[in-house]
Amino acid sequence: MRYLPLTEADRAAMLETIGAASVDDLFVDVPAEARLAGPVDGLPMHASEMAVERHMTALAAKNINAGSVPFFLGAGAYRHHVPASVDHVIQRGEFLTAYTPYQPEIAQGTLQVLFEFQTQVARLFGTDIANASMYDGSTACWEAILMAARITRKGRTVLSGGLHPHYGEVVRTMARFTQDNIVSLPTELSGEPDDAAVIAAIGEDTSSVVVQYPDVLGRIPDLAAISDAARAKGALVIAVVTEPVALGLIEAPGNLGADIVVGEGQSLGVGLQFGGPYLGLFGCREKFVRQMPGRLCGETVDAEGKRGFVLTLSTREQHIRREKATSNICTNSGLCALAFSVHLTLLGGEGLARLAAVNHARAQATVERLSRIPGVSLLNQAYFNEATLILPRDAREVVRELAERKVLGGVSLGRLFPEADGLHHGLLVAATETTTDEDIESFAKELEGVLA
Repeated sequence: MRYLPLTEADRAAMLETIGAASVDDLFVDVPAEARLAGPVDGLPMHASEMAVERHMTALAAKNINAGSVPFFLGAGAYRHHVPASVDHVIQRGEFLTAYTPYQPEIAQGTLQVLFEFQTQVARLFGTDIANASMYDGSTACWEAILMAARITRKGRTVLSGGLHPHYGEVVRTMARFTQDNIVSLPTELSGEPDDAAVIAAIGEDTSSVVVQYPDVLGRIPDLAAISDAARAKGALVIAVVTEPVALGLIEAPGNLGADIVVGEGQSLGVGLQFGGPYLGLFGCREKFVRQMPGRLCGETVDAEGKRGFVLTLSTREQHIRREKATSNICTNSGLCALAFSVHLTLLGGEGLARLAAVNHARAQATVERLSRIPGVSLLNQAYFNEATLILPRDAREVVRELAERKVLGGVSLGRLFPEADGLHHGLLVAATETTTDEDIESFAKELEGVLA
């Protein structure tokens, strides 16, 4: 039986209080064509549990499992091997059920885990400090922009053309409610990122410059040069890392001058998981700590001088006056942060470097083989485990035909940038330690067949 505690009179009183004529007024921001006028066509009003299970299983069977076919998708979500010990640790009762550590005396384990996680992220990013995680990379990017605006007291943000378009969409959506001026530079299909265009866009009124590293096409921008130019104008540099494994080989953004570093932690410990839940990473310079969103766990000693952990900084409106809050994020992605930390602990610094080297080698083998196919060329010579190929026809059609042949052959730039006609022949291909020689050869043969 459905539980409906509110009466029609209750609802009418609530609508009157907020000044709405009907419940429909609460959904005016949702386009009319996206709203349902009634029940979904074709769905029964009720069904047995067995019937629902049978139907949902049949629907799920239409999916292609990432591990069942050659897999070369990336573009911000990467298939890596997650050791079984990661899942074993995060499912322990003291972690799986642990909630927000409001009372440090009974949450020492959770607080220590988050403290160790912060330490790992700060070292990985080359920043002084890191918070206890956020929802995902895109929302962390927006929070960084807000943070930069508070620090600089300016409201203009430059998004480089190499930023993932989904991150850009999140930023522009949120900026609708803050009146921030977001300048989005175009994405050019060139072998080198247009660092000069980013530098030229920085003005005296610029609060921050957002640069993805490596960028959405797999290229590696010159963060040091951009950081120098931004500093000269009083702007902050926000580096976005969607593939943290890359930092096992390339220099950490904080060491190249980035003031705030954010990213997506999915690659380590979390897995693809059909798009979520994921893990937002956030680090910055220590002098900006009081403007950092989210939570910060710290180390201290108790009354007996024993080592202990506390919630040192919490900047959301539930804990402090609303007007003083730096974030409305309600919680950190604690379990995903734990998975990230366990995986990175198992790897260690040397293990991460070796994993990164294997990823790069697999990507080299992939693009070298595919570039031998007539009509296929490599756009960028410098990359980590993801690079852009130029095809002789629209890559969206090619990707669909490859999927019919049981090969998940990359992400078409036409899918990421549907409005940019000049990018539609681009195919973003990612390879990781899970990519085998057989996968590469299958991809190459099927791509040859599709392009023939």
